[in-house]
Amino acid sequence: MLDVAPPALFDLAAEAGYHNVGIRIHPAVPGAVSYPLSRSTLIEWRRRMADAGVGVHDVEFIPLTPDVHVQEHASMLALAGELGAKRLNVSGDDPVLDRLVERFGTLCDLAAAAAIGVDLEFMRFRIVGTLQQALDVVTRAARPNGRLLIDVLHHFRSGGTADMLANVPAGALGSLQLCDAQREDPTDAGIVSEARDGRLFPGEGALPLGAFLDALPGGIPVGVEVPAARTHPGLTAKQRATAACTATRALLAGWRPVR
Repeated sequence: MLDVAPPALFDLAAEAGYHNVGIRIHPAVPGAVSYPLSRSTLIEWRRRMADAGVGVHDVEFIPLTPDVHVQEHASMLALAGELGAKRLNVSGDDPVLDRLVERFGTLCDLAAAAAIGVDLEFMRFRIVGTLQQALDVVTRAARPNGRLLIDVLHHFRSGGTADMLANVPAGALGSLQLCDAQREDPTDAGIVSEARDGRLFPGEGALPLGAFLDALPGGIPVGVEVPAARTHPGLTAKQRATAACTATRALLAGWRPVR
């Protein structure tokens, strides 16, 4: 729902049936859409979230690139903690593994001071592109608040299976993001577009969502991420939010976690 700015996002989420929201407070790439936090927006957002009856689960997005300056995000994290955010989403975009691990760990330490965990999201089109690569970073960093973000689309497109998820230690799992897609691979030429505006609501596509869910521990926080400008161009923001929530609740009704 990047086209809906806070605090209107909070009212929309409540009307559609969500308990929490995720907020893009830092751009995924320079110049991209984001809604930065400040002291004044923090006060207003907290009031409007309370009025709407929703919380904030995660904030995003920090790409861990070779030139990232982790310490520069300390004030942003402090404000996010005051807002009530539980997790920060990041990506691994540094080809030097030792440096990436060190900076991920440093960011985890900064976030811990604000009572926030850090979830590393892997995507096939980024340097950290698979579950195993992301788990390696999290394991080597060895921070108690450093975990994995499992986006089911990225897991499937990177060759991931339910068995792979079942073998991940529960303590390494931070959050889960649900969506759906066609089984056919969009190829490297189309994979970014699919992720950013071509997803389907859970149950509309062919991803093995039930198997993925059942392989995960029952306590993992579950969100839905379905940017669908291309697949559902005729829907309003409220229609998209409601359809995504309804479809996700129907899927979760059949969740039978084995651990």
